[in-house]
Amino acid sequence: MPSANDIRKGQVIKFNGEPHLVMETQHRTPGNLRAFVQIKMRNLRYGKALDQRFASTESIEVLPTDRKTLEFSYADRDSFAFIDPETFDQIELTEATLGEVKNYLTPGGRVDVLFVDEKPLSVDLPSTVSLKIIESAEGVKGDTASNVQKPAKLETGLVIQVPLFIKEGELVRVSTVDGTYLGRA
Repeated sequence: MPSANDIRKGQVIKFNGEPHLVMETQHRTPGNLRAFVQIKMRNLRYGKALDQRFASTESIEVLPTDRKTLEFSYADRDSFAFIDPETFDQIELTEATLGEVKNYLTPGGRVDVLFVDEKPLSVDLPSTVSLKIIESAEGVKGDTASNVQKPAKLETGLVIQVPLFIKEGELVRVSTVDGTYLGRA
């Protein structure tokens, strides 16, 4: 097993029996004390971030990881099916694994999935996605105060605020970071 000095950003380590993604590492040698490594990491099962100190010679278990780009196929109750476009293997993920990602999935949409020990643990979306508006109220003529917005329901069920001129059936770009309207697609 590698020592704490050998741990790098992007690796997945086992800490307290859980997989953690290393987000940042700093090697420190304060004055006359022994050297240590400060690691900022995020728990891949619960999403909680934490800082932890390790002695520079302490052994840390690094988990084998694999990152694959998968295509979303369909949703069935609380499971979501993805297809590997290279091998055509089907992989099913639960709603708990996906979390808020499910609000941005459309058939044929591509996502990056992080596998740890052959198990899918986290899903990364592109920064923006194009989604179709399926339900939106009509804008009232004369409502032209600065930046007036109305709610619009997207094909995935997500409701966002859009400008008055956007109509049903239009494609809009939506930020996957905070779920805001970015413009027409």
